[in-house]
Amino acid sequence: MARTVQLWRDEAPPAPMLATPCELDALNLDNSSMLYEQKFDGIRAIVIVEPAHPSARVRLLSRNGNDKATQFPEIVRALRELAAQLSGTVILDGEVVALDARGQPASFTALQSRMHLKGAMDIDARSATVPTALVVFDLLREGVEDLRPLPLAARRARLEYLLHVRTSERLREGLYVAGHGRNVLAQAKREGWEGLIVKDADAPYLSGVRSRTWRKVKLHKTATLVIGGWTDPKGTRSGFGALMVGRFTDARGKPARPAKGSDATLCYAGNVGGGFSDAAISDLLLRLRPLARTTSPFVDAPRARGQHWVDPRLLCEVRFSEWTPEGRLRHPVFLGLRDDVGPDAVDPTGRDGSPSRPAQQPRPRATMRESSLEGAGVDMDASERRPYLPITAIVEQLQLLEDAGRDGSLTLPDGVLEVTNPKKVFWPASGLTKGNLLRYYARISPWLLPVIADRPLVMKRYPNGVLGKAFYQQRAPDTVPAGVNVQVVEGDEDDDGPMPRLIGGSLLTLLYVAQLGAISLDPWFSRAASPAAADFVAIDLDPMPGVPFAQVRDVARWVREALVMLDVPAALKTSGSSGLHIYIPLAEGTSYQSGQLLCQIIATAVASQHPKVATVERAVARRGRTVYVDYLQNIEGKTLACAYSARASQFAGVSTPLQWDELDQDIRPEDFTLENAFTRFETTGDLWNPILRGTPVDLRAVIGRLGG
Repeated sequence: MARTVQLWRDEAPPAPMLATPCELDALNLDNSSMLYEQKFDGIRAIVIVEPAHPSARVRLLSRNGNDKATQFPEIVRALRELAAQLSGTVILDGEVVALDARGQPASFTALQSRMHLKGAMDIDARSATVPTALVVFDLLREGVEDLRPLPLAARRARLEYLLHVRTSERLREGLYVAGHGRNVLAQAKREGWEGLIVKDADAPYLSGVRSRTWRKVKLHKTATLVIGGWTDPKGTRSGFGALMVGRFTDARGKPARPAKGSDATLCYAGNVGGGFSDAAISDLLLRLRPLARTTSPFVDAPRARGQHWVDPRLLCEVRFSEWTPEGRLRHPVFLGLRDDVGPDAVDPTGRDGSPSRPAQQPRPRATMRESSLEGAGVDMDASERRPYLPITAIVEQLQLLEDAGRDGSLTLPDGVLEVTNPKKVFWPASGLTKGNLLRYYARISPWLLPVIADRPLVMKRYPNGVLGKAFYQQRAPDTVPAGVNVQVVEGDEDDDGPMPRLIGGSLLTLLYVAQLGAISLDPWFSRAASPAAADFVAIDLDPMPGVPFAQVRDVARWVREALVMLDVPAALKTSGSSGLHIYIPLAEGTSYQSGQLLCQIIATAVASQHPKVATVERAVARRGRTVYVDYLQNIEGKTLACAYSARASQFAGVSTPLQWDELDQDIRPEDFTLENAFTRFETTGDLWNPILRGTPVDLRAVIGRLGG
């Protein structure tokens, strides 16, 4: 059936279409109707270019909806040059990649040095040494036309014509080959591609869908590594969770054989948790248990519960995508034991894909049991700080600081933070400390940072813990660490004039807020660039004293019923204190007033139908033993604790996203704390961002249903 273009009707930016992971041996490389593309290791971006005078508007939206335009100015300039040739808006799908010295796409590791920069001077300086480009592989909109229903081959033809006027190498068309899959695979292996993307030439573009008409295949490297331990199993797995592996290196961080008298030490390379059959797990445990020991054989492995150590005698073959600058594996998969050789037979030259560590990144020589930072290999000299650390290494640094009972510098991807009093107890009932808070925020940051990105933060500071005196702080401190995001929001001022505010979105800013003793994260509902337009609104279910939480769950169910009746999408979470929060995503540009009106209609309807249980009464004295259905938080500048935020509740609660059917279970806010929340999140996955970044409420349709 013929497919034609349609008029573009979406108000919100489209979500990217996603490829289904596939093993190489499952591909039909002889299918002539497939298009083969190089898989890049960069940042997927939906690119919106709107011609305007004097300068075009350009947005580079990541998969979680964050606009990356300010971080890649060279790409924005190239897109603005293209916009001068356009007569209408275009929407592209592509990948932001770093370029190597030859101008070819580099690894994701190179791109990471650009990803977290905020200041214009830092970005410009880094772009000179780590340039980037946008590789475009799809055209979704051209002018008023929605091209997504068209076959991929037709969209690619229009994209080629669109880009033929480009003048900058910062904007590139992603090359593809129709058919000839075996030849493309041979080229990919020969040139060391990260992987292949294989697409059906006749497939439409399905926004937000992971489709089997697009397949992705990773072409991995392999290495022979030493097994130094294993971790406890999680979920349904039995036996063990992952193997802890490493390689022997010398004092300079170079691969070395552990010969007698040598200075070789075993450096941690990561956990390998994939690729095991039940039989393989049983066989490995039989081999590992006789080698058990009480101390870690690694000089630098992070400490965690459920670790078991062994003498480093067994070797295994591991497939992986690349080494990080810290010598850690990305995407490792177990291939099998190398029981034909011993550790001293490992090739020390690095020909098996080992990392080449820079001389300025020496490996630690002491065990992690030592309490002093210097003894554990954490160099406090600024000249030795590493440009990038993974989350596990950041958590490890924080643990070392607390164990040492001293202040110190924390090296982060986007700056350096001075941490003070990490052992100070913030929650006396449980003994949890400021260090616990910092480590939790570091671990949950991949999901939390998108929640607070580009939003002004209101701080309620507890410098002496939850039982001490607290105070609100709207204005950013006069002096902040380099790299912390501070902005003045248009029209936002107090008696002292324009008000600089901390803006969320970077790991440095997040941990700086926690370092100040601001336990809870309370972002605006709007972004700093568009303060009058709310991205979402919320209904806060606040029980009066003495009201059981089962009653709060009942009210949440009734609100849910009203939302479903009106076809309104919503996300549910605990407040982290005593109640529940229900968030509703709004279309871009929606005013606070419009969103609040929707919440008022729903709240009033629920309260009128269940007056003995729910109320919208503002006067606290007249609420009785009810649940207050609060819709009045939806005003510019007002805030609620966000998803994944810790709270200053006595039980150290965490604002935890829930699935709606969990309302039928006997859950309570006290079930989710700073001590156990992360374990839950590892099981449930991110329940929050997909909903808030998904299809927003259609207010016009809601009004129509109410009118009907």
